[in-house]
Amino acid sequence: MQNILVVVDMQNDFIDGALGTPEAVAVLPRVVERVRQFDGRVIFTRDTHTSDYLNTQEGKNLPVPHCIQGSYGWELAPALESLRQEPAVDKETFGSRALGALLRAADREEPIEKITLVGLCTDICVISNALLLKAFLPEVKIAVDAACCAGVTPESHRTALRAMEACQIAIENDG
Repeated sequence: MQNILVVVDMQNDFIDGALGTPEAVAVLPRVVERVRQFDGRVIFTRDTHTSDYLNTQEGKNLPVPHCIQGSYGWELAPALESLRQEPAVDKETFGSRALGALLRAADREEPIEKITLVGLCTDICVISNALLLKAFLPEVKIAVDAACCAGVTPESHRTALRAMEACQIAIENDG
């Protein structure tokens, strides 16, 4: 049985760039340590937009250009990029169907015991991918390490954790 760690969108724009927060800056060292100590496969996702971002539905609702493919803000934090072992999963929206398909195929090859998610933002991309993975792999344990996540605000972080818990996603290190 394999264990998977999914590191969601630990990109410069979400840490200390266009949409950065003090909470995201604070969580970065914990995520780096979690990746270093993880015994299993680590998959990184990247929020990926193009130069026409402001013309998209998301851009009209969040008119802050961010994670524009090829920009510094799109890149993973350098401390994490140096730990990446396989290509990142680029995603054009909050949740990644490609990530779900990738992990479903991996589960068919060798059963997955557990998928743990860490990263940014708890209340947008972490929750979207956790619920998506629960739909793709309903019999695999899905967990979120709350200590290695940050939301847009501390309040929305807590609300997202409770919502995921209600959907049978295990919330770890929430104390």
